[in-house]
Amino acid sequence: MRIERHRTAIRIGLVYLAATVGLVAAMILVSPRAFYDDFPTGSWAWVSALPPYNEHLLRDFGAAGLGLAVLAGLAAWWMDRRVVQAAAICLFVGSLPHAIYHGTTFESYSTASNVFSFGGLVLQTLLPLAILYLASGPRQEPAPAPAGAAGGPRSDAPA
Repeated sequence: MRIERHRTAIRIGLVYLAATVGLVAAMILVSPRAFYDDFPTGSWAWVSALPPYNEHLLRDFGAAGLGLAVLAGLAAWWMDRRVVQAAAICLFVGSLPHAIYHGTTFESYSTASNVFSFGGLVLQTLLPLAILYLASGPRQEPAPAPAGAAGGPRSDAPA
């Protein structure tokens, strides 16, 4: 069953998640050490604030992120209800523990870094729930036909 309602909002959310998760995943896979040392920028090195460096774990995280990004991209492209719902659930489940963990590390960062990093993680966690909400239940039932449309009541019909 294809997504019929809220298509634009759902697609924008999925594309945003595919792009942001995919970009971070690509950065990790191309250069895990540079990602560790400098992400998101050299002066705001969020990853290296929580040592030690572990290339294996970074590459695993990058590979998992790449898989989630591809799933989000396919869901945005196909707009199949079950694929969109599965992508939203997977993105939520993958993001929630990450956000919870970073909710325990505020002392490792400046106030500005906490606002941007944790704010981004919260968005990455809540956006899939919004997508799931829009892609489920009554939000995907066909819109009522306007008056005068085929199958709907006509304004000129006798009472």
